[in-house]
Amino acid sequence: MTLDENGLRQCLRVAGGATLGFVISKVMGWNYGVFFTVFPMFLLGMVPILSAGIIRQFMANATFNVVEVSLIMGLLQHMPVVMTLVVLCLFLFRFNLMAKGPLFLYAANGVVTLSVLLHFASYPGVDLGELLMANWLASVLAVLLAMLMHTLFPDVAPRQPPPRVAKPPEQIRHETLIGGITATISFVVFQTFDLRDSLSAQMATVLVLFAMGYAGAQVSTIKRLVGTLLGCNMALVMQLLLYTQSNHFLLAIVIFWLGLMLFCREHVFEAGGSGVGFGGMTTLGILFGQSLGPSQDIIYSALYRFSSMFVALVATMMVMGCLHKLLNAWPPTSLTKRK
Repeated sequence: MTLDENGLRQCLRVAGGATLGFVISKVMGWNYGVFFTVFPMFLLGMVPILSAGIIRQFMANATFNVVEVSLIMGLLQHMPVVMTLVVLCLFLFRFNLMAKGPLFLYAANGVVTLSVLLHFASYPGVDLGELLMANWLASVLAVLLAMLMHTLFPDVAPRQPPPRVAKPPEQIRHETLIGGITATISFVVFQTFDLRDSLSAQMATVLVLFAMGYAGAQVSTIKRLVGTLLGCNMALVMQLLLYTQSNHFLLAIVIFWLGLMLFCREHVFEAGGSGVGFGGMTTLGILFGQSLGPSQDIIYSALYRFSSMFVALVATMMVMGCLHKLLNAWPPTSLTKRK
């Protein structure tokens, strides 16, 4: 398969935006480099176009996340049951928007960032203000980088908007509940256990929910595992190449950009979504943004990332399978055809 002109330019946009975000965060010495690396991937990779509406959705989510996490951690952290119920309501609201469609980007980005921010903020010693500022600053930078990339590598032909799919109320309720409840269970597990180094596993349990249903999540899980395995193996190869040249930052940038181009090519062929290509891209983004440093071992991080993600995704599929059967047994959320 060969890329068309639009596909090639999207690859250049995603790889260029994520690489610039990675470089800026490292040069400036900012904490939470994973935000600055992955956010441009999300904005440029999940939607191939950039418009005022998309920018508003992206920045609105970043702003609301600051308010939501501040209130939850400031007022409800000492009441875990109440906090869990509030988080459940926030997830249900966002998955309902995703199921309906028009505000999918706002809701999907909100699910990921809210889950990650609450995960980080729950650990003692974390500066909540610095965390939230890094999230907001990374969102602003992602928008600026997206605008720059679309200016440098514009599409040569207009893109057709995705077709609108009319869903029955039962399907919307089903997708809302299965997504919101599963995301909340993931939140509870990562709040209960000391899983500070399992950010990638937590993100995976949320990203597979973007398939909006159990059947789609099964396919997405397999693709996510394959993409993560490929991304981890590529990170290991990169570590070996940089083993004696770790002080050459320019070499790390070039290798990182090449890896992103390869995975973005696969992502374009998959026609969007969280598949093999996107899984590989985010794997590289998390490993380089979070684990690349003179005193850090990216080899351990890569091996731990895949093993923890495998366990997390298997558990997620078991939860979704049970919820799928329960929701199908209730007429208001049943997807089974009734004669």
